[in-house]
Amino acid sequence: MNLEQWQPTASLRTLQQRAQLINTIRRFFAARKVLEVFTPVVVKCGVTDPHLDSFALATAASYLRTSPEYAMKRLLAAASGDIYELGPVFRQGESGRWHNPEFHMLEWYRVGWSYTRLIDEVIELLAACSADKLALWPVQKISYADLSRQVLGQELATLPDAHCLELARSHGWHAQADKTSRSVLLDFIFSHLLQPALPRQTLTVIYDFPVCQAALARIRNNPEAPPVAERFEVFLGQLELANGYQELTDANEQLQRFIEDQRQRDKLDRPALEPDRKLLAAMRHGMPECSGVALGVERLLSVMLDAGNVADSMSFDWNRR
Repeated sequence: MNLEQWQPTASLRTLQQRAQLINTIRRFFAARKVLEVFTPVVVKCGVTDPHLDSFALATAASYLRTSPEYAMKRLLAAASGDIYELGPVFRQGESGRWHNPEFHMLEWYRVGWSYTRLIDEVIELLAACSADKLALWPVQKISYADLSRQVLGQELATLPDAHCLELARSHGWHAQADKTSRSVLLDFIFSHLLQPALPRQTLTVIYDFPVCQAALARIRNNPEAPPVAERFEVFLGQLELANGYQELTDANEQLQRFIEDQRQRDKLDRPALEPDRKLLAAMRHGMPECSGVALGVERLLSVMLDAGNVADSMSFDWNRR
């Protein structure tokens, strides 16, 4: 690294366009009477997700947030109504063409909305942000099951673990089987086989994920089909942009998921993290039925500007700190 490379990563023109994008987002939500909120960047509970690493601070039991999600859900339980937040989040070890350890996230929640209704609002936001580009892209909505049948000729979520492992290994998977969860296997297969098959210059929404990838989404049981997680992901071409849920509101189920996260962390030799008890208390108090979604701001701007990476959309990327 050149220590004298003091110049910003992004051009002045890009910084101006970034400011315009932020203003457009704020106008979009103001017109819909969604309240902008600000929640702490330094938190006392790290995220338990076994595949995310929080930055731990020198202060005991303090972390940089990976998302404002837990704090925003506490606001929802306190009867905030519809809310959104625009702000920095931090994920250790995430660096690359489309990743930076620090980036800006837009996250919002709609009380009483279904996740299918929220999908439509995400599409409307993207059109408002880039009327001369993304609004002209065709929109494709497809279930995870239909996409896997279309690409693989079979439904990935119902394949036995052994078949998933064999499929992953045939495409370069080398991790130990005893430290591999089904969710990680499906993520690998998705990123190596399904995601590359998504059409370019198309806005694709994939919905109803396998139960093992529910994260914080509600699970829907179907009498004549396997249960699914009411979760969706939005892709601009083959680039993941946003991740949304029909939010889980049951505190007991949330606690069980925290416990399962820790089991997976143990298998991966990752440090133990305490579940967020204040989030659980808020959920027990009464978190309303709602849907929520998080969107990467730099990724959106990069696609709007035809940039080849997120670094070009940032004032100073990780290598110029």
